[in-house]
Amino acid sequence: MEASFDTHVQHKSLFWLTSPLSSTKSNIGSKLWRYYDFGPKAVPPLICIPGIAGTADVYYKQIMSLSMKGYRVISIDVPQVWNHHEWIHSFEKFLDSMNIHHVHICGTSLGGFLAQIFAQYRPRRVKSLVLSNTFLETHKFAAAMPWSPLVSWTPSFLLKRYLLTGIRDGPHEPFIADSVDFVVGQVETLSREDLSSRLILNVNVASVGSLSLPDSFITIMDTNDYSAVPRQLKDQVNERYSSAKRAVLRTGGDFPFLSRPDEVNLYLQLHLRRVGVEPRPDLVQGFTRDGSSGSSNDHEDGNSFDDHPKDDGDRSSGSDGRKTEHSESGPPNSDGLVPTSIVLGMVSSALHVSLCACS
Repeated sequence: MEASFDTHVQHKSLFWLTSPLSSTKSNIGSKLWRYYDFGPKAVPPLICIPGIAGTADVYYKQIMSLSMKGYRVISIDVPQVWNHHEWIHSFEKFLDSMNIHHVHICGTSLGGFLAQIFAQYRPRRVKSLVLSNTFLETHKFAAAMPWSPLVSWTPSFLLKRYLLTGIRDGPHEPFIADSVDFVVGQVETLSREDLSSRLILNVNVASVGSLSLPDSFITIMDTNDYSAVPRQLKDQVNERYSSAKRAVLRTGGDFPFLSRPDEVNLYLQLHLRRVGVEPRPDLVQGFTRDGSSGSSNDHEDGNSFDDHPKDDGDRSSGSDGRKTEHSESGPPNSDGLVPTSIVLGMVSSALHVSLCACS
């Protein structure tokens, strides 16, 4: 059974009602970036990019664990960009503003696709990739969303409902159920413009070209039970990067970074060590009461990938507003001439079709 928006909204777990960290918001160019930056700045950063339904918050377990071990972790919200070239330019400006030249990227679902697109067009900046439950092309998603030209006029509640149809509803293991609740709670925080831009990025027809990054600098981390990304698309990723390292989690659902954090964190450490990123635990000062990292202003595990970890589930904030100026490539004004009844009718009928594209 697919996820019910109403059911999820009613089931609000304390798992996502309490936030242990505080984020930073910054206007870079015409885009509002919201992100977390924890760990010693002397260490090359691991930048985490969430899927279509995620925010920077979904990687908080990776931030808290890895930054305390001496790694630098930056988790971002995908800003309001409306095509893949705009994403490349905006992300590059973000890195420039942070004075970051080389990055290691961990991307989930849409985030993994965007990570590959950036690596394709900015190969000198991307040193390694961790790809989780992701894909190489968007044609299947575009075909499943024939009403995509009307996204800019679609009410927020319908966009949320459509997006959540891709998240599998129970029964779940407790930690997987909690991870779903957390992500649904994050969807509730997204504005209509946030939702629209992400859906458009997910359905704009595009595919990942050849990467100059060797397969040995890529780790593919997938769950072995299920995910909203069709198996066929995940297999294409495995075939493309045939010599990449594999990190397979027996269970974890769509959001293993929340439901299986110990395993995910171990695999991330193994990846970073393998590509030459050494932690600096000597620079770690710990977290303060408000969730900020004492080392954020400062600039060991030797396991093999064949050793499967145990199956346990386990800065300053800116303005609260999420408003930002739209670029010229943004969506049309919501006062367009398409009648609301037409939009509601088309979107409502589309909700009966499985999206199979959200995570």
